[in-house]
Amino acid sequence: MSGESKEVVVAYCGLVCSDCGAYLKGRCQGCHCDKPMNKGCKVKPCAQERNCSTCGDCGGFENLKECDKLNNFISKIFAFIFRSDRIGNLNRIREIGIDRFKEEKQG
Repeated sequence: MSGESKEVVVAYCGLVCSDCGAYLKGRCQGCHCDKPMNKGCKVKPCAQERNCSTCGDCGGFENLKECDKLNNFISKIFAFIFRSDRIGNLNRIREIGIDRFKEEKQG
């Protein structure tokens, strides 16, 4: 096993891209790249408009579950498929910051 740690990439929505199969296979570079896999995502343009690196930075909602762009039927299916607690990740980012969150995910 190498001592090299992988870069942790977090999407605007809180998905850890670097854990995703499409990312690991090189088919997607995450939504922060110029050509993301999901071009119809409504979260990315909203976050960019608000100048947020993740939805955890957004001050528009105290409870992120109230955001219809982030928490809707499609996103719940997405979370189930990818086994990801995106809102939980975003709340953790709010609590400790993105850098410490990435450190936790590396460990």
